[in-house]
Amino acid sequence: MDVLSDLLHRAHARNALVRQLIQRPPWALAFTGAPPLTVVAALGGHASVRLDDAGVAPVRLAPGDIALIGGAHPHTIADDPSTPPQAVIHGSRKLLVGDGVAAAGAMAGVQRSLGPRTYGDGLPGATIMLRGACELRGEAGVRLLGMLPALAVVPAQPRTRAALDLLAAEVARDEPGQDAVLHRLLDLVLVLALRAWCGGPGASVPSWHRALADPVAGEALRLLHERPAHRWTVAELAAGAGMSRAAFAARFRSMVGEPPLTYLTGWRMTLGADLLSDTDATVAAVAREVGYGDAFAFSVAFKRAHGVSPSAWRRRTR
Repeated sequence: MDVLSDLLHRAHARNALVRQLIQRPPWALAFTGAPPLTVVAALGGHASVRLDDAGVAPVRLAPGDIALIGGAHPHTIADDPSTPPQAVIHGSRKLLVGDGVAAAGAMAGVQRSLGPRTYGDGLPGATIMLRGACELRGEAGVRLLGMLPALAVVPAQPRTRAALDLLAAEVARDEPGQDAVLHRLLDLVLVLALRAWCGGPGASVPSWHRALADPVAGEALRLLHERPAHRWTVAELAAGAGMSRAAFAARFRSMVGEPPLTYLTGWRMTLGADLLSDTDATVAAVAREVGYGDAFAFSVAFKRAHGVSPSAWRRRTR
């Protein structure tokens, strides 16, 4: 499994919520209590997305564009950045704001259901939006969010547009297994958007992601993720690349930004942290799972990485 696939699998979004909004200008919705990752896409018409706490300039979405909001930032989706919010949405709760009667009239369409998971007025000239809210899991989710700025925009392209069209077609259905279909389609949109953004001009991505395209460092990263508990040595990784130990170590460090075993330790600490949070395995069992022969050595490395002991981490995250 390649590194990005491994990270996405371990940080797998859960409790995903997908909604379609169909609204005529002027309109604006403020979302508070946002999840770690939000996907906003314009299907028809234009919209703006602005973060309400990060000092980031608003972005404008054209049809087919996707905005990725990395981090639990309260944000506003509107027809224009200057439109004041007419409602604040926190989870499934909506609070009208502004001039009572005017706000109620303006938001009547948003309050009216047009079908499963679809809200708005449905009249000609309306903007059609999709919004997906994703929960991410553990320290793997933290690593995934480290790939993104607070607000990233992926311009429309054929592959992402095809996935969006499929998600839009399914969001209004209500058939057996529909939630599972929507979760997987949202995953597809997310993966395609992440891949497109990371490969786009000006994207600031982690060094390890840039290293994936390198035949030497990329293959070593794949091996480390495929078998994190193996007792890797630099010599073994170098032999697999057909290079001397010194040449391989220099190549890996120049591409990834840290030595191979340092990277491996960091990844093991990510895996260990999530095992402590998600399972009832003993510290010794977690240590063996991530490649440590005894609990003491694992605990020392874990406290160095996370600032607390494995037991304290488990209590805190539970």
